Amino acid sequence: MATIIHLPLIVSITIAILALSLGGRISRYLNVLHTWGVPNVVTGGLIVAVICSALHTLTGITINFDLSARDILLLYFFTCIGLNIRLTDVTSGGRPLYHLLLLTTGLIILQNLVAYAIVSAFSLPPALSVLLGSMALTGGHGTAIAWSPFIDAYFGIDNALEVGIAVATLGLITGSLLGGPIAHRLMTRFRLKTNHPKPPIVGLPEDMGTDGKNDINHFDLLRTIAIIHIAILLGYGMDGVLKAVNITMPLFVSALIMAMAIANAIPRLFPAVIMPAKTPALALISDLSLELFLALSLISMQLWQLSGTGITILLLFTTHVVLVVLYILVCVFPLMGKDYDAAVIAAGFTGIGLGSTATAFTNMSATTSIHGSSPKAFILLSIVAALFLDIANSAFIAFLMR
Repeated sequence: MATIIHLPLIVSITIAILALSLGGRISRYLNVLHTWGVPNVVTGGLIVAVICSALHTLTGITINFDLSARDILLLYFFTCIGLNIRLTDVTSGGRPLYHLLLLTTGLIILQNLVAYAIVSAFSLPPALSVLLGSMALTGGHGTAIAWSPFIDAYFGIDNALEVGIAVATLGLITGSLLGGPIAHRLMTRFRLKTNHPKPPIVGLPEDMGTDGKNDINHFDLLRTIAIIHIAILLGYGMDGVLKAVNITMPLFVSALIMAMAIANAIPRLFPAVIMPAKTPALALISDLSLELFLALSLISMQLWQLSGTGITILLLFTTHVVLVVLYILVCVFPLMGKDYDAAVIAAGFTGIGLGSTATAFTNMSATTSIHGSSPKAFILLSIVAALFLDIANSAFIAFLMR
């Protein structure tokens, strides 16, 4: 008889923190994980997910984690990103930003074409190509969960949600494991090093604070948290206005936009106000919220659901992995400049192509914490991921459903 154990929020977050700590300890013992930039959260989170899956398989007990904190963690993270973005960064993005927009669009198109080709080759219902394309890969769990009911209602695919979640889970795991090694390989092959010795926007150096420099006190944290909360509250207000005129977008996008507005307006209007842009305190909060978000996502994965994944889905997913890796090596890295920033973007693009936006930033955070800062990579990917990716992907999904 199946038994479901619901863990409250405090227990879920505690286990997520322990998973983070476990991943860090394992990476210290298995130096290859550290060298190749596999995020600690991925190592620890996968171990917890495997333990929970083994428990389910052997005893029938299912552990359900309370994931209600993920939404606020995502809000925190993207608000932090917004506070770091200057309009001059956007306008000066120029050709690299244009290239990254085109590359992201190109990947979405390729993923859907590959899905359609393989589904057609196996004489499966064409509607499956929507589920097995950019929806679950570039979109991740959130997009898969959001669109699956529509696909079920429109095409009559009863297990649309299960298929979407299975593909998104495979993508999250693979994207998390491949991003760091790809960046490490590119850096080693082309002998790339950072030109930014200062602490990164996200992904604090592992020796942060141990040398007595860049220490953070509670005043820094409280001031930064206050500004983050103001931006989030304004984001809620913007979200309400948009919904009133029948425009829907993720809440974290509204928060990011308002954070950008604050970050650019306050220094001009009130020069005496100390803003947290590119400070250790803001980077610390970014790291904490991002890693806890991904830790909760990883430990809650029900891996036993992948046991029913069909050969077609596995073949298609393998094809997608090969496609994304080749696309990064042949297109993304060369077009983004073949420099250190391009290698960090490659790590993030792996997350975008196979996992989620959170996976992308986790990959880049892990890479920069080891090899050094890359403000350009974070700024460019922030703009594309927060202001373009979901809109473009949703537009393609809506087109395919026609």
